Amino acid sequence: MKKVETVFLAGPDGWGPEAGDLRGRREALCAAAGFRALTPRLGEGLEEEGRSELAARSLYAEALGDLRKADALIANLTPWRGPSCDPATAFLAGFASALKKPVFAYLNIQDEEEADLRGRIERVFGAGPDLTGRWRDALDCEIEDFYLPETLMLWAEARRFYVIVTPEPLTDLHGFEFCLEALRAYSDFD
Repeated sequence: MKKVETVFLAGPDGWGPEAGDLRGRREALCAAAGFRALTPRLGEGLEEEGRSELAARSLYAEALGDLRKADALIANLTPWRGPSCDPATAFLAGFASALKKPVFAYLNIQDEEEADLRGRIERVFGAGPDLTGRWRDALDCEIEDFYLPETLMLWAEARRFYVIVTPEPLTDLHGFEFCLEALRAYSDFD
C-alpha cells in the first residue's frame, strides 16, 4: 500500500456562498493531518467572457491531472440541488476508484430521516410503494432501495462512508475530519 501524502478534495463546496472560506478550512485540516490538498479550481478567477467550452475542457483536464497526481480522494456526497450528490463529485469518485485510489466519503444531512436515498427522493419528488412493494417515484420509475445514504455504486466504492446529522449541511466539516482520520489510519497501516 502506498503512503498517502496528497488528497484530492471533491464536492460541491466550491460553488457555495462561503466557498473560499470552506476551501481554506478544508486545506488547513488536511495540512494539520499531514496531507497536501488538491482542490479543483471550478472556474475560479474566470470572468464571464472566459467561460466557454474551451475553458470547461481545460478545467476538466486540469482536475483529472490533479486527481491522477493524488494518492487518495475525499468526496463530499452531501445532497446537492436535489436528493443526490453533485454529479461531478460522483464522476470524480468513480474515476479515482478506477485509478485504484482509495476513496473516503461523507454526506451531511439535516435530520436522520434524510439518511437514506429513498427517503430523500420521496421528500423531493414524491414516491411510494407500488402493488408489489417496490418504491417508485412520481414518474413511476423504480427507486434504488437498499437503505443506503447514496446510490449503491458510490456507497460500496468508499473505504469509509460517514453520514453526519448537522444543522449546517453545506459547511459542516465533521465528516471531512472523520475521513481525514480514517485516511491517516489507512495510510499508516502496514
